[in-house]
Amino acid sequence: MATSKQREAARRNVEKAQAGAKSKQTLKHLSGSTRTALGKEANAVRRGDQPTRKELEAEARRLNISGRSKMGKSELKRAVSRAKG
Repeated sequence: MATSKQREAARRNVEKAQAGAKSKQTLKHLSGSTRTALGKEANAVRRGDQPTRKELEAEARRLNISGRSKMGKSELKRAVSRAKG
């Protein structure tokens, strides 16, 4: 069982991590054009026009593409399209 000192240290660490994440707000610091592009891509995924990253990774797994877990969405998209022909 943890001592009260350990519990207090853990609570402080959690509070520090939460404060750090709250202060970052990374999306807010992106340029307007980047935010717009991200929004358009998200809407295309919601409409079903584009696959999600999860779907792309499943397709890459089916096609036996190596390194797929380290790829971003756009890299997966390119790799899958290259593997398909």
